[in-house]
Amino acid sequence: MRLIPRGSRRERIFVEVAGAVLHVVLRVIHATSRSRYVGADEILGRFAAGEQLIMAFWHGRMVMMPFGYRGRGACIMNSRHRDGALISRAIERLGVEVVRGSSSRGWVGGMKGLLLAAERGRDLVVVPDGPRGPRCEAKGGVVQLARATGLPIFPVSYAARPHRVLRKSWDWLCIPLPGAEVVFAVEEPLWVAAGASPEEMESARRELERRLNRATESADRSLGVASELTTQYIRRGTPSRPER
Repeated sequence: MRLIPRGSRRERIFVEVAGAVLHVVLRVIHATSRSRYVGADEILGRFAAGEQLIMAFWHGRMVMMPFGYRGRGACIMNSRHRDGALISRAIERLGVEVVRGSSSRGWVGGMKGLLLAAERGRDLVVVPDGPRGPRCEAKGGVVQLARATGLPIFPVSYAARPHRVLRKSWDWLCIPLPGAEVVFAVEEPLWVAAGASPEEMESARRELERRLNRATESADRSLGVASELTTQYIRRGTPSRPER
C-alpha cells in the first residue's frame, strides 16, 4: 500500500472516481438488503437519545457498518494511504466524518482529531484490528479513547446471507450481496475508568476482543453460518504487513 503523492493529479482523480463508485455500490447493497438487530436495545436507545458512544467492529465486518449506525453523526480515523483515502471518500458521502491517521502512521494526529470530534458531540467509530491486522486482534487505541472521553465502547458485528468473503485478504472481508439479509449483533458496552492502570487497560483490551468475537458469533449464528467457519474467521490472522 503506498502513500498518495500530494502532487499527483492522477492519484487524486483515481481516488475521487473510485470512491464515488464504491459509494454507489454500498448504496445498492443497502437499498436491496433487509436488516435486523440482535442485542441492540441499549445502543439503539443511546442513538435515539443522542447520547455519545464509541462503536467498534472488526475490519472484516466493516462494509455494512455505515448503515448499522443510527446516531446523529460519527467520526472515524482512516489511513492516509490510497486504499484508505478511497474508503474515506465513499463513507464521507454517507455522512461519516474522517480524520487521517492509523496505528502505524499519523497516530497522534488521528487521535487528536477523534478527541476533538468527541468534544463536538460526535460518536467515535473505531476498527481495532485495522488497518493491517492481525485479524481480530484489538490494538490499544480504542480503550485509550474510552479512558480519555469517558464514553462506552459498543462492540458490533454483522453477518449477511448471501455474501462473499475475500479470504485472500488478511481481514477476510465479508461483502453482502444485493438482496441479502443482514443481522447486526451488539454486545454489552465496555467502560474504561479515567484512572485505569496499564494492567486494567490491557484487561479492557482483551475483554473488547472477546466481546467483538461474541458479537460476530451471535450474528453468524443468527443466519446459520457454520460455527467452524466463524471460528476460522475469529482465529488470529497472519502477522500484519508493514505499510510502504
